[in-house]
Amino acid sequence: MRLDLFRSLWGWTGDWSRCGAECRENGFVGVEARLPADPFARRALKASLENEGLGYIAVVFTGGDVIPDQRWSVAQHCDRLAEAIEGARSVGARFINVLPGNDRWPLAQQVAFFGQAQALAEASGMICSFEIHRATSLYSPWVALDVIAQVPNLRFTADLSHWVVVCERLLDDPADDLLPFLTRVHHVQARVGYDQGPQVPHPAAPEYAKALAWHQAMWETVWATHRADGRDVTTLTPEFGPDGYTHLLPFTRAPIADTWELNRWMARSERDHFLEWSERDHFTAWSETP
Repeated sequence: MRLDLFRSLWGWTGDWSRCGAECRENGFVGVEARLPADPFARRALKASLENEGLGYIAVVFTGGDVIPDQRWSVAQHCDRLAEAIEGARSVGARFINVLPGNDRWPLAQQVAFFGQAQALAEASGMICSFEIHRATSLYSPWVALDVIAQVPNLRFTADLSHWVVVCERLLDDPADDLLPFLTRVHHVQARVGYDQGPQVPHPAAPEYAKALAWHQAMWETVWATHRADGRDVTTLTPEFGPDGYTHLLPFTRAPIADTWELNRWMARSERDHFLEWSERDHFTAWSETP
């Protein structure tokens, strides 16, 4: 099984030739970025991706933006998703990373939404990978597990940093059984969260070694599931970001780290981690063969 790394364009500005060169230099096969709403912008995006030979993961918000419009109904979220599916197909997306629903909905409404959303995905033939994210329907592991029990065919994007900060702890208690979720993860977003925030200042810092190790253990479970399912490729996007995720100094608001360097470090780290895991997993499987 191969690991394909994607570059997050969250906060990115610049020209596509430079983006393509930086992706190739750092081993990214494509980009993960918002799907433009405008059809002309979508055509321009498709042309840029083709010119640079980059794959594409489309990012879609069913509620209109990161914080969903609180007035929107389930039907409006589903209409937005249906339109986005066709838009992502026109750009040539490998799959859609969907930030779904609204955290304020009661469970029955969440289940109704995901049932309709999954039906749209299945009818289209386009993979919709539903991201766990604060402010969305999947803000909490316990809500997500309740949804899975009733809509078991869903596929997910694992950005586990959100659940860590929502629960204010690493989910490493024996009672924290995330396996029903982890075995349904389609795509990994590699950002390291900690008990007081969704992004550590730097994942290489020794004071966050425990948080990094926990996230990596969860990603290994995802990889093991993908290998057992016979997947040829598993995907991962390092997603350290701006907007207050990267810590800022008071008064000057100067960032304490360079976001692009954080993501480059994460890419190198996970490329090495995946290779080490693959060799270890292969050796374990070989040694257990009768």
